[in-house]
Amino acid sequence: RDGTDGQKEEAAGALVNLAFNADNKVAIAKAGGIAPLVALARDGTEAQKEWGAAALLNIAANNANGLAIAEAGGIAPLVALARDGSDGQKQEAAGALLNLAANADINKVAIAKAGG
Repeated sequence: RDGTDGQKEEAAGALVNLAFNADNKVAIAKAGGIAPLVALARDGTEAQKEWGAAALLNIAANNANGLAIAEAGGIAPLVALARDGSDGQKQEAAGALLNLAANADINKVAIAKAGG
């Protein structure tokens, strides 16, 4: 939430790596990490958008987190990145949307409504 653009980018990158671990996926969500990552994916610099989407991709592999990402407004920015982002942003956002869709039918509907 706070920090320089570079610090936010580095923090998102660290969360990407931490979220490869199942326990860390849950811990990141419990610590309030989803909303700031959604904000980066939506409003960040180009690099922050990619790292934010990548972190959401990994975190969304947990079913409860997938619902939390949707509740935090994460679907629309991920669809926007998958459609209009850089190649890296598209790849990370598409992966996050895949995980979100695999988590719950309600996410599939939300992705479709957002144009995905």
